[in-house]
Amino acid sequence: MPGLLKTSNPALNAKTFEGHVAIAGEAMTLQGTVNKTGFLLFCATATAAYTWWLAHTQPGAVAPWLWGGLIGGLVFALVTIFKKEWAPVTAPVYALCEGLALGGISAVLNIAYPGIAIQALGLTFGVTAVMLMLYTTGALRATPKFTMGVVAATGGIFLVYLIDLVLGFFGHHVSMLYSNGALGIGVSVVIVIVAALNLILDFDFVESGVHAGAAKYMEWYGAFGIMVTLVWMYIEILRLLSKSRSR
Repeated sequence: MPGLLKTSNPALNAKTFEGHVAIAGEAMTLQGTVNKTGFLLFCATATAAYTWWLAHTQPGAVAPWLWGGLIGGLVFALVTIFKKEWAPVTAPVYALCEGLALGGISAVLNIAYPGIAIQALGLTFGVTAVMLMLYTTGALRATPKFTMGVVAATGGIFLVYLIDLVLGFFGHHVSMLYSNGALGIGVSVVIVIVAALNLILDFDFVESGVHAGAAKYMEWYGAFGIMVTLVWMYIEILRLLSKSRSR
């Protein structure tokens, strides 16, 4: 059985399945998790289409939806993490909120850099397909050393995000996150790679849940965890492409 390894995704960690094992009734399945991940992607796409349309027809009206999506996504992500049994409801709401934010952000950047949104979307799904192939063929597995490296790298990145957030209150930012110079682009490439490697940990964790006989609602929670990584990777790919296009 794949080990219950720690993953750097805050939604999926070593203790996620504690107290959530199926005692009676259906248990978590891999196909069920795949289906629910697809449904969450559909939810995000539907609301993204709305804010995309709004940004092109009523530009002044998109900001409240964008920020509402960002805040709502954060709130429902936290609720889902702490109340996993609510995931069948909170995970779709999270996806709907994230769609509002991503659609608005994508539209704004696409107006500035035509075609950037479809490029970012294509790269996100392309990288995801490659990671899934590498995982299923056994080329990349979540070994303890691999996991430790990805966890450390992800923790370092989120520490930089936190520092940037704090500095933002004083009118400053971590310049390498926004610079379109060689260093800034290099940092974005590294972040995208780390986000992609997190998918390997997520796939392994979902497989671990299936082998552990987790409760059926954990399919929603596993799908939610994968969505968290996909959203992060898409945003970072958008950032990378926008830096490249602005040079």
